[in-house]
Amino acid sequence: MSSTLAEPRPAERENPLRWVRRVFRDFRRSRPFWGGLLAVLAGIPIMYFPYANLSLNGMTLAMATTGGAGSLIIGMLLIVLGLTAWFQPVVRVFAGIATTLLTLVAIPVSNLGGFGLSVLPGLIGGGLMIAWAPLPPADDAAGADGVLAAEAAPAPVAEAPAGDAPAAQQPPAAAGGTVPAQQAGEPKEVR
Repeated sequence: MSSTLAEPRPAERENPLRWVRRVFRDFRRSRPFWGGLLAVLAGIPIMYFPYANLSLNGMTLAMATTGGAGSLIIGMLLIVLGLTAWFQPVVRVFAGIATTLLTLVAIPVSNLGGFGLSVLPGLIGGGLMIAWAPLPPADDAAGADGVLAAEAAPAPVAEAPAGDAPAAQQPPAAAGGTVPAQQAGEPKEVR
């Protein structure tokens, strides 16, 4: 039996690896994924370094500072804001602004923002969360294109009888005796 005569594989028997990739791709595209990931990555060094004991050739170097509790709180908040942007994309603007502000506060509070390892990912992640916008649904996009095409088409012009030339030059009056909103330069309502 050749592959051209074989029946297509049913959807319920989809390759598990393809299924995971497809689900992850849909998840990633429907929320500010990269901004949230950078916010989570920015929180880790801020939390880690104040409590780390580094060893250099047998010499222990403790980074414990008075800002240790503040660093722990800032790092945890950055991680929570990154996860919030993933699982509640509606609050992405708040999460982005809070991530940016916490990253800037971490510079003086937490050993220069985790020795500078958190500053750039935190600021970029906050900006990505603020800038992200969901794609419009496919049915609304098609409907909007139809409305735009209808607006772009020229309106049909009614032919006036030869004797009514001066009346055809006057703009038509609305029910209240005023010029319609479109001719007065006001924006048109889209329904």
